[in-house]
Amino acid sequence: MNERQPLRRWAIGSALCLTLTYGPLGISPVYADSASDSLQQAIAQQLSSADARQLPITEFYQLSDGQPVWQAAAAVESLVEALNSLENDGLVPTDYDADTLLGEFQRSQSGDDAAQASFDIKATHSLLLALDHLERGKVNPRDVEPQWDAPRPESDYSLLRVVHAVEDRALDNATALARPSSGEYQQLRDTLKQHYQLANLGSAPYLAAREESLRPGDEADDVIVLRQRLALWGETDLMVADSRAYPLIDVQAASNQRVFDAPLESAVKRFQRRHLLQEDGVVGEQTRLALNTPVSARIDQLRVNLERARWIRPMQSAEPRVWVDIAGYRMHYVRPNGEHWDARVVVGSPRRETPIIHSTISHLTINPSWTIPPTIMREDVLPRVRADINYLARQNIRVISPSGEPMVAEEIDWQRPGGVMLRQVAGSGNPLGRVVIRFPNNDMIYLHDTPARGLFQRNQRALSSGCVRVEGVAELAQMLLQDTGSRYQFSTLLNGGSDRNVSLSQRIPIALHYLTAWPNAEGEVEFRPDIYRRDAALLAALQRPV
Repeated sequence: MNERQPLRRWAIGSALCLTLTYGPLGISPVYADSASDSLQQAIAQQLSSADARQLPITEFYQLSDGQPVWQAAAAVESLVEALNSLENDGLVPTDYDADTLLGEFQRSQSGDDAAQASFDIKATHSLLLALDHLERGKVNPRDVEPQWDAPRPESDYSLLRVVHAVEDRALDNATALARPSSGEYQQLRDTLKQHYQLANLGSAPYLAAREESLRPGDEADDVIVLRQRLALWGETDLMVADSRAYPLIDVQAASNQRVFDAPLESAVKRFQRRHLLQEDGVVGEQTRLALNTPVSARIDQLRVNLERARWIRPMQSAEPRVWVDIAGYRMHYVRPNGEHWDARVVVGSPRRETPIIHSTISHLTINPSWTIPPTIMREDVLPRVRADINYLARQNIRVISPSGEPMVAEEIDWQRPGGVMLRQVAGSGNPLGRVVIRFPNNDMIYLHDTPARGLFQRNQRALSSGCVRVEGVAELAQMLLQDTGSRYQFSTLLNGGSDRNVSLSQRIPIALHYLTAWPNAEGEVEFRPDIYRRDAALLAALQRPV
């Protein structure tokens, strides 16, 4: 991309310049005898004496030829406007002094060069801090996700283009450079903006708790309230609006609005689908709770997930990768040819959460045996063995020593088994099924098959012990072999022995992320249950002043 060179604004007048000095920026001479040049020198001196900063403030002024950039009211006003617009990204404009910059600018103008230089640097700091948070997130993910195993994304926007945007007073161009460019991020941002508008309009009556679910065909005043709640969430064609009232608040029901008719049933199903609820058109307790969620709570949920979206490493569109959407119970594989393959997954229960992981798929294990992890052995298996020693035989579980030698189950004190290991042999009853897809990580997490395929039919699928069960995993395994140039066919490998490891000649990136609000394939933002109760900690971190 061709970029223009920074504008040169040096006032080179030898008649005014009795002394020639070089400022700490080391770019061009500073003529200390003019008013503007003395301000430039004050900026250089303050930058040279400032503590080391993580933000590229010195580089910014180098690209601006050391000139002040915030000494006109119009420039500061454009900055404040840009900072206030970050509310739609879920950020807090006051973190960047959007509420005080204009007043500080006005006061600095009546001060000396040092005061004006200090304000100029502070305004630049506000801009660059906002861009950093917009690009990489305000919160360090490790502060709220202890198992986070990837570095934060590095800054990737062009600082020179930011300088040009400042010069042109087009600060929206500067924020656009840093803002994530993915379609999903933009959909979340648009949805947050819509929810702010909803919050300004007001609310609608809440559905009262009922002993009986509200069903298609019912006729009741509660049906009118149901229509109002759905209208609040976007189903505006369900109501006849009162032109004297604000939209979506007080609505005038037509005579048939008390009837739970077919269009209302379809609207309920759409709402349930967007909230990962059973899509049956019946308003039971879970659907009622979702309908009654305050707009403010959805705003918080969107803010939290916009922050998570800023943590996700951008990938080239042609780069193959596997992406597990933990809270959405889905897995997505983007193949090298651009084809998308999606599947339902079962993830860790709230007691045994699936962690956030960034890794690369290295190999497959065909017909795997299962070495029972220590937590599952202690909490699940040992109580059953103590109650009935024959449990091991029924489940085809063998007892082995830490070195792998077979042991006799009846000779072990199961109240104090020591360092024994339990391994379930390969077969139809093995919880790993016929294939495991492995990637290095510190939590012994992997993708795998399962004999319990009925679990994929459930709406809420946080049911595993941490690993991810994939529906149709055999098809995924075959695609991974094919896409990495393997000579093997998955169906042929199944005819071999147990625990056969097949390495991929090319590693495929994989990421497991936790997102409680995210666009689905239709472009609708889904609001998912916070199954691991992680949202509150991240929201609190977002709210803390910088």
